[in-house]
Amino acid sequence: MNYILFDGTVRNSLLPFTYTRPVADIRIGILTIREKWEKYLGATTTTLTEEYLEDKYPMVEMDENIMLNASFLPSDKLVALVKNMQENQVIYYKDEIVAFYTKNTQDEVNFDDYTSISFENELLQLKNTWDIFSLNDKVIKADFELLTTGRKSEPIPDTVNCINKEQIFFEEGVEISFATLNASTGPIYIGKDAIIMEGSLLRGPFALCHDSVIKMGAKIYGATTIGPLSKVGGEINNVVIFGYSSKGHDGYLGNAVLGEWCNLGADTNNSNLKNNYAEVKLWSYETERFAKTGLQFCGLMMGDHSKCGINTMFNTGTIVGVSANIYGSNFPRNFIPSFSWGGAAGFTTYKMDKVNEVATVVMKRKHIEYTNQEEQILAHVFEITEKYRNY
Repeated sequence: MNYILFDGTVRNSLLPFTYTRPVADIRIGILTIREKWEKYLGATTTTLTEEYLEDKYPMVEMDENIMLNASFLPSDKLVALVKNMQENQVIYYKDEIVAFYTKNTQDEVNFDDYTSISFENELLQLKNTWDIFSLNDKVIKADFELLTTGRKSEPIPDTVNCINKEQIFFEEGVEISFATLNASTGPIYIGKDAIIMEGSLLRGPFALCHDSVIKMGAKIYGATTIGPLSKVGGEINNVVIFGYSSKGHDGYLGNAVLGEWCNLGADTNNSNLKNNYAEVKLWSYETERFAKTGLQFCGLMMGDHSKCGINTMFNTGTIVGVSANIYGSNFPRNFIPSFSWGGAAGFTTYKMDKVNEVATVVMKRKHIEYTNQEEQILAHVFEITEKYRNY
């Protein structure tokens, strides 16, 4: 069967992260949503997404296709139902389409002709950016079971202090010594060739993906995910970092999501709780105004390729777009548009020639090429976000 993941109705509510990727390639838990579906299905997937992302994330359409709403996370029961779907069947969860089986092109689908199946069990769905960290506890636990059941962890060195060792799993090549790992509140997963330096204190649920580094004396609370080829230090609480990003120094990051190729300067801090303990509001790309989150704790949302200088302070509920560069004293605004350059004293536009120059150097440091494909994606995002840069 050919499986295609589509963005669904929530794409805009997951901006700025979906400016540069389909919904399927958001990381939550240990794996991306795509990686979860492929692991459950035992099959590869392709993507139906925005036209400007199609070169990087193409769709392969065949005579028979099952379309999967990428905002829904797979479960054993859902995948069993999907695998047994017949032509012209559609699965709904609370009136929203989860999956459908079609032989037609996407322009010809008429759900009035479909047989409806209602999925009654609980499903996890990403509807907003803050769901990425809010649901991370449940999703790390589910991914841990998915990845480790029937497998044996690599040996944990004697110098490592472990609590609830049965819920700690090391892939091959992990380097660690004189650290404390506490899995009493959730599992701890350490990916291939990851490094955990001495004095680090880790509390689950926690995932450190392959080739990432935790620096000396770091304090990390669950539920936190550090994506591949990232480097972190200081104090971190309930954070998801997609990958290839650095928060390498002291400073606090809490209830936050960082995309790829981000860098936080030394002693950067974000507030995740308002002084009056009120509900946090976040900028909404859908309504183009600040919207209620229903959360008391909500910190920083930072899109791909964005960076900040030393001693940067982010206020509670701050959205930073794609490829912004923030620096200077005092708190910058709570919504920083993509391709902004500056801080509390004011912003100018971060020009594409400089964006390309920096991205080339940054990605080369991790032995990844900044391709023309990547450049074209950022150039398109630059154009469609221009309306927000009314400094």
